[in-house]
Amino acid sequence: MLSCDICGETVTSEPDMKAHLLIVHMENEIICPFCKLSGVNYDEMCFHIETTHFEQNTLEGNFERINTVQYGTSDNKKDNTLQCGTEVNSSIHSGCASHPKNSAQSLIKDSTLKHEAFYSENLTESRKFLTSREKQSDLTEIKGSIYETTYSPPECPFCGKIEEHREDMETHVKTKHANLLDIPLEDCDQPLYDCPICGLICTNYHILQEHVDLHLEENSFQQGMDRVQCSGDLQLAQQLQQEEDRKRSEESRREIEEFQKLQRQYGLDNSGGYKQQQLRNMEIEVNRGRMPPSEFHRRKADMMESLAIGIDDGKTKTSGIIEALHRYYQNAATDVRRVWLSSVVDHFHSSLGDKGMSIPCIPKIQSMIEDAWKEGFDPQGASQLNNRLQGTKAWIGACEIYILLTSLRVKCHIVDFHKSTGPLGTHPCLFEWILNYYSSEGEVSSKVVCTSKPPIYLQHQGHSRTVIGIEEKRNRTLCLLILDPGCPSREMQKLLKQDVEASSLKQLRKSMGNLKHKQYQIVAVEGALSPVEKVARRQASQVFTAEKIP
Repeated sequence: MLSCDICGETVTSEPDMKAHLLIVHMENEIICPFCKLSGVNYDEMCFHIETTHFEQNTLEGNFERINTVQYGTSDNKKDNTLQCGTEVNSSIHSGCASHPKNSAQSLIKDSTLKHEAFYSENLTESRKFLTSREKQSDLTEIKGSIYETTYSPPECPFCGKIEEHREDMETHVKTKHANLLDIPLEDCDQPLYDCPICGLICTNYHILQEHVDLHLEENSFQQGMDRVQCSGDLQLAQQLQQEEDRKRSEESRREIEEFQKLQRQYGLDNSGGYKQQQLRNMEIEVNRGRMPPSEFHRRKADMMESLAIGIDDGKTKTSGIIEALHRYYQNAATDVRRVWLSSVVDHFHSSLGDKGMSIPCIPKIQSMIEDAWKEGFDPQGASQLNNRLQGTKAWIGACEIYILLTSLRVKCHIVDFHKSTGPLGTHPCLFEWILNYYSSEGEVSSKVVCTSKPPIYLQHQGHSRTVIGIEEKRNRTLCLLILDPGCPSREMQKLLKQDVEASSLKQLRKSMGNLKHKQYQIVAVEGALSPVEKVARRQASQVFTAEKIP
């Protein structure tokens, strides 16, 4: 089966398809090239074009339209004819013309010859088809009908004369209408002007000048746009570079500040250690008139003796605090449901050479930590501090306390509360953990519970303190009891009075809202280690990790 590309109708064979094309699609159809009017005869179409489309009926356009009316058959040929006629008319009305060799007469002549060849070829095929059909049947009426429909004598496109043969029509056109077919260039009186930019041919100098001015204006506008774009790109690039330089400068400044902060934190800024710090602070006190020179020399001698034997002189120590708290909770504190206290512990106020630490004889502690490093504990931490603590102001934190106690075969536990677990930056998990630590010895009925648990080492950024107990209020809220080395000894002495006031405990009591640092670490003592357990923990400290909550 074959399908027609024009209307989609299907036929059984190729000869049937050729007959379909000749009968249905090859009939002479007269169509107006301007408004697509159809269904009229030739004379009516000529009258319609001359009256309705008079302004568009130029010499070249008439030739093309006559050719279209006479020979236009398929949609594709009609479109090409209309396009050609439109271009010719547009050139004439705008004052611009193509080269005479591409004139409408030449196009008409070529188109006429092509159409005649097309009809001659299809006529031959049609005759073969009709002969075959005649042999198969006696349908002579169909033969005559097809022949009369598909073949008509050629008609002159200029005067309408009809000739029987194509050769006679060519002779007629060449002899009678020779003046319309060729217009030599030398016979054209009107001068032509070529555009120096695009090569367009114009018949008027002023039109050519306006045409060239349009080219120049377009180029000027494009160059201006290019300059604006280049200027904008350069300005944007400069802004981006300035922003990048500013960010790098800010990052470099922060890195320097962080490095200096770490140096101060770990005592690596060459500002001296415990001895130098205490001497410097005592000199400041003398210069301000707070310490007489004789007191300065006496304290200096005591300090040198303490450093030599590694034992604190005990002048900032306050003893008997746990006993005083036991009496107070037994006789007062009606808002407290229960309180747990640690084992006996003393308070040491920080000296002039020990700002912010709660363990006495700092140089001795530093030396013991260095010995633990030499045994192989926490090599990463030792490397960060250059394997040296003595003679520096490096902070001693929870990790250093843990390896010190472990090296002394004290079983302890380090826990890292690395982020808040409550609203407004609070740490309820820290309070719960400490409550479980002190209440793990069993449920008791008394209000005051004196446990055998050692105090808890509490560390946060830049400071360390000691937790000696925890309160549970009647409304079930919790409050820690904390000894701070920054609290002066004279304030701690007030707790030893027989009639202790609640205001005196304010410096010890720390509610959940008082502990809002970003991170806390604790070290809790759990017992003693065997030699084998000590070796195992030393191996585990090669990659030091702590329990994290949450």
